[in-house]
Amino acid sequence: MKKGIVFRIIFYICGLLILALGIILNTKSGLGVSPIISVSYCTSEITGLNFGNMTFLLYGIFVIIELILHTFSYIKNKNHSSKTDSSKKKLSVTLLTDILQFPLSLVFTRFMNLFSDLIPTPTEILSQFVVLLLGIIFTGIGAAMSLNMRIIPNPGDGIVQAISDYIGKSVGFTKNCFDLTNICITTIICLIFAQKLIGIGIGTIISVFGVGRVIALFNHLFMDKMLKLSGLKIQN
Repeated sequence: MKKGIVFRIIFYICGLLILALGIILNTKSGLGVSPIISVSYCTSEITGLNFGNMTFLLYGIFVIIELILHTFSYIKNKNHSSKTDSSKKKLSVTLLTDILQFPLSLVFTRFMNLFSDLIPTPTEILSQFVVLLLGIIFTGIGAAMSLNMRIIPNPGDGIVQAISDYIGKSVGFTKNCFDLTNICITTIICLIFAQKLIGIGIGTIISVFGVGRVIALFNHLFMDKMLKLSGLKIQN
């Protein structure tokens, strides 16, 4: 196995583990979870069901939406493409990548459960903010590492990219709209079934802006080095 492939796999796996740790730290802070998992978190708290299992269910819904959007995109664009065979092959690869997010989600959420069992919940406000800060940092680093390796995206990232491609808007704009949609859905669920907000707080707002900044900073400092080591960028 080539050295670059080994580095690519290591970076990818480490990125997913760091991302899972970051998500759990975010929830443990008690100051508000990141928008993309707010629906599964509030549902877990209301029903008493396992948070990792609810996140797996949510990710499964994301993957199904991705499959639908990618199929519709192909149908919409096939009449405008002269390379029909090439388009079909590209669609097959895309759909396979989507489907592989199911087993990835299962493993990913098992590590979320593991980290949740191992990490205690802070009780003091200062320690809560420290845990929140660590959660944001790890979430950003983990997302950047796993995405940069271009293997199988986490469903939370995959659905944003799928929606972005389908509506023809930037990933940043789509991400903001998707976060807002998740917050609205969480709020509705909480008000109907719990008569109070669960998982939405100052930490949610900080996460919206903080994670993106961490990703940008990490990529600025380390992306080129990682891509060269993993063989995704030709070294000069």
